[in-house]
Amino acid sequence: MNHSDKRDNENAKRIEADIAELQMAIAQLERIVADKLEDELSNAELLEELAIMQDDRSRLALDLDAALARQNALEKSRDEVLRRLDAASEGVAAALGAAVAAPVRED
Repeated sequence: MNHSDKRDNENAKRIEADIAELQMAIAQLERIVADKLEDELSNAELLEELAIMQDDRSRLALDLDAALARQNALEKSRDEVLRRLDAASEGVAAALGAAVAAPVRED
């Protein structure tokens, strides 16, 4: 083996080592890109889930407002019914009291 063949052999080994190093760098870069894409997909999924939750929260807030308004209306109706019952009870008690206080006539 002459000096030129030896140098060609060393150059070939160096090129093979450089190619192997480039292949490892490319593989690492591909893994990094894949991880980045996966993170972006996860972030997109999280943002979508957050948007859904915010929509649900808004809908629930509207439902709660409607339920509170209905509760207030029912409480007002209940108060009015109680007031009327009290007035009716007083009327009945007054009528009974008047009937008891009045002398009974015997014909």
